[in-house]
Amino acid sequence: MTGALPVPDPAAGWPHGRRFTSVFRARAGDARDALRSVKQALRRAGIDPVRAGEVEIALTEAVNNVVEHAYGDPDAGFVRMNLTLRGGVLKVRLSDTGRPMPGECLPAGHPANLAVPRGMLPEGGFGWFLIRTLADDVRHERHNGTNTLSLQFRL
Repeated sequence: MTGALPVPDPAAGWPHGRRFTSVFRARAGDARDALRSVKQALRRAGIDPVRAGEVEIALTEAVNNVVEHAYGDPDAGFVRMNLTLRGGVLKVRLSDTGRPMPGECLPAGHPANLAVPRGMLPEGGFGWFLIRTLADDVRHERHNGTNTLSLQFRL
């Protein structure tokens, strides 16, 4: 994913083919803009607001992981986000050419122990628990230097 940065069009293709694609630079601001476009697209598609909110939370966690951990350098590369809505199922594919996941497998995503003093709460680790809890299916693969995270949400 090199070259000029395509400008995401939240309306492109969504109403007709029930597809939405966004390609953005792996930077916090660009990620926020892409996620805001997804939120608008989910609203336009008429998805239940509660379920749409759950999708947004899971996607935000996943995209932030790519930005912070796969790349970590704001000029390192791009993220491609494809959403397809068909038959009451939303399929999401996030692709990047950043670093592989440790061990090239998904983290378990165990819930953090919240029964500790506030100062002893872990800094991270909540994201994968949220993603795994909110999505109905979560898969990851790395092929030819590309990470692909696939999420599926029953609506």
